[in-house]
Amino acid sequence: MTSLRHTLSDLTQMRSLSLDRKILMTEQRIRAWYEHYDGLVYVSFSGGKDSTVLKYIVDSLYGDVPSVFVNTGLEFPEIRRFALKQKNVVRLDPKMKFYDVIDRYGYPVVSKEQSQYISEARSTKSEKLRAIRLYGKGEDHRGKISERWKFLLNAPFKISNKCCEIMKKSPAERYEKATERKAILGTLAEESRLRLSSWLRFGCNAFEKSRPTSQPLSFWTEQDILRFISENNLQIASVYGEIKKRDNGEFFTTGRNRTGCMFCMYGCHQEPSPNRFEQMKTTHPKQYEYCMNTLKLKEVLDYMNVPH
Repeated sequence: MTSLRHTLSDLTQMRSLSLDRKILMTEQRIRAWYEHYDGLVYVSFSGGKDSTVLKYIVDSLYGDVPSVFVNTGLEFPEIRRFALKQKNVVRLDPKMKFYDVIDRYGYPVVSKEQSQYISEARSTKSEKLRAIRLYGKGEDHRGKISERWKFLLNAPFKISNKCCEIMKKSPAERYEKATERKAILGTLAEESRLRLSSWLRFGCNAFEKSRPTSQPLSFWTEQDILRFISENNLQIASVYGEIKKRDNGEFFTTGRNRTGCMFCMYGCHQEPSPNRFEQMKTTHPKQYEYCMNTLKLKEVLDYMNVPH
């Protein structure tokens, strides 16, 4: 069994630290990453609020670190405009359009993990792998399609986790190969089980990974991000609206809370109404019409019983 660098109790303790302490720890990790690679590093800059905080901190430490924006065509228009007008931003473009990705490979639904499992169960010629995807492996049934989503095995459309790999990861890897730079990502461990698992195994600076990456904000919370933006008067993309504070001291955005890819369906089944697509119908009707009818997301969401 692979040894872990951290435990869940470590994360709980680090999350409980003051924001000032977290900032210092993040700066230490960025410096260690920068020095280890002799400055050949870059910020993975999505234009979202997390990566905006990361870019601000890195820029305050070093003036020679480029920020790389992957122009997938899936971003909110406000995010794209905001990202491309920032200083020292390199734009990358994927080789495939989203329409072609879903046509060839399938739709991103539920989560990266579940999409992968469903895709493999439907396409593999290995009876062993199919059995693992259907029933799991070991006493904890690892690698198993959730019972809730097994009906998607019979969906009349393709399902795949290839989207992020083709639209985001591949352009970044080509950039890394051409420049020899290593990525600094603005991801939080609390955002997904996969990100938490990676942090527990490798820590913030994953020097040992096959594709080394730094995640120096991993132990921050959503509230830390919003507070940092508020206290430092950072400009963020207009799609978020304003950052305000409730009577109980909790920060919130008056617009979108999360952005990401507009047409991605990962996690949308967990969102209260109005979910991302219901909101899109009001705030971005042109994009809504395109994804529902041209990309045929309406059929996918209807099949999954997700309102839109």
